[in-house]
Amino acid sequence: MKKTLIAFALAAVLPLSVHAAERSSTFVEATYVDIDGNIDGLGMRGQVAFADTNFYVLGRYVGLSSRSFDTDFWELGLGYTMNLSSTLDLVTEAAYNDFDAADGYRVSVGVRNSFTPNLEGLLKANYRNADGRLPGLAFGADRFGASAGLHYRFGKTFGVSGEVEFFDGAEIYTLGLRASF
Repeated sequence: MKKTLIAFALAAVLPLSVHAAERSSTFVEATYVDIDGNIDGLGMRGQVAFADTNFYVLGRYVGLSSRSFDTDFWELGLGYTMNLSSTLDLVTEAAYNDFDAADGYRVSVGVRNSFTPNLEGLLKANYRNADGRLPGLAFGADRFGASAGLHYRFGKTFGVSGEVEFFDGAEIYTLGLRASF
């Protein structure tokens, strides 16, 4: 159901044709997160680019809950983009992750592409290492995964995003409303 909702939300905005600005690494986003259909929550995430460099700081907070527990997740890290062409960037990120009962880190590498002036796509390979356990989610040792996402801008500032991450048997869906600067 949630997969279908994300697909319909993204498809509904594709026909809109308002000219958007160049890609930006600076944004703030309100998010809804669903993990395997039984853990979900609301949160915020964002990035702030350093002046005239390709580096940015990234952060995320999500309050997650299920029938058996409530927990907070936050992430703080550093990213770098390297322009490969006028529409394609190489993206690398390293971040510290913290759950109430587990902490660790994430390292990601991927590509971000502008399909149109309003539509961007992102594909990343992720490596996570975390120690601890939450009900319904096991952490520890090395975990490899992948994520894919789309971001559609209605104009210069506002847009919607959808992302899915797969790792160690878990599916994490994120839907967001974004303001880019």
